[in-house]
Amino acid sequence: MANNRELDKMQVNNVYIPEKFKKAKIPWEGYRIKKEAMGLVQKVFFISLVVGLCFIILYPLLKLFPTVFGEMSDLGNPDVVWIPKEFSTVSFKAAFKIAMGGSIGSLVISVLYALSITAIQIFMSAMAGYSIARINFRGRNIIFALVVLTILVPPQALLISQYLHFKQFDVLGLITMFTGGTIDLINKPYVLYLMAFLGFGLKQGLFIFIFRQFFITMPNEFEEAAVIDGCGFYRTYFKIMLPNAMPPVMTVGVLSFVWNYGDVYYTNYFHPDGPYLSVILQRMFDPTRREAINDALFKHFDIFLTNQMTFDATKQAALFIFLIPLLIIYFLAQRKLVENLERSGIVG
Repeated sequence: MANNRELDKMQVNNVYIPEKFKKAKIPWEGYRIKKEAMGLVQKVFFISLVVGLCFIILYPLLKLFPTVFGEMSDLGNPDVVWIPKEFSTVSFKAAFKIAMGGSIGSLVISVLYALSITAIQIFMSAMAGYSIARINFRGRNIIFALVVLTILVPPQALLISQYLHFKQFDVLGLITMFTGGTIDLINKPYVLYLMAFLGFGLKQGLFIFIFRQFFITMPNEFEEAAVIDGCGFYRTYFKIMLPNAMPPVMTVGVLSFVWNYGDVYYTNYFHPDGPYLSVILQRMFDPTRREAINDALFKHFDIFLTNQMTFDATKQAALFIFLIPLLIIYFLAQRKLVENLERSGIVG
């Protein structure tokens, strides 16, 4: 009787009670406690999983903190685990002096190079993606298949043919006809811009795919309304379609900047003498140059105990400096990037 009165009271208070409790007269309080306990267990499991994944991702950075922000004399000290005994920026000063020559010129040049390549890739990839998605021409599916093929085929498989093509560059035999020979574009700065302009830059097949997936989902009413208003093909694209494609533009812009800024593959092969910070750091901190780096540490910063750990500390500090533009881009664009990823066509 007490249980029935309790059920009636809870029904008055608009609390849903499963039918099985009414028939079997099982106490409602036990069911509620069980449901709350299961919910608590699920929350604890989810929070533990997130914390564990975050720790796995951040663990390398946490281990590097005492290495790059501490005194080099404390490197290898078993008492220093997470927090350095004395905070110091000598690793960053050494990296700035040795690897970058005491100037931010190479950093600025690398950022400007990545931004210019990004602008070219956005412009060309958007036009290519729009053409494949919205224009019904003969061979469209074949061209789209070739675009997908450029994503699947590793760049190493095309390296020799690309290198020979730019080593003996010619356009339909016209250059040879007028000059008597081909042009050597290897180790010239504009070869990387030329590749991006022709739609064959770093990861550009993926960028074309992203734009194609976005434009193919846009309603036809946009173009029909533009035609009624008197817009031609190019005006429709630049005034209507491209301004509405900000989600893929932002996605492609961030990805293109990050990949081109840190690229050492195309820059090493096609412009090895270029002032790109990624290439400079790769060569500067080659394992064979450990003694030279340690000698520079002794010469400029009076660090006597030079070994593998001092070499690694200087290298990691240089990488932190290299990551500054990427961190700035991340903090400025991460919210919009997350919001636009689904609409950009990556998962569509």
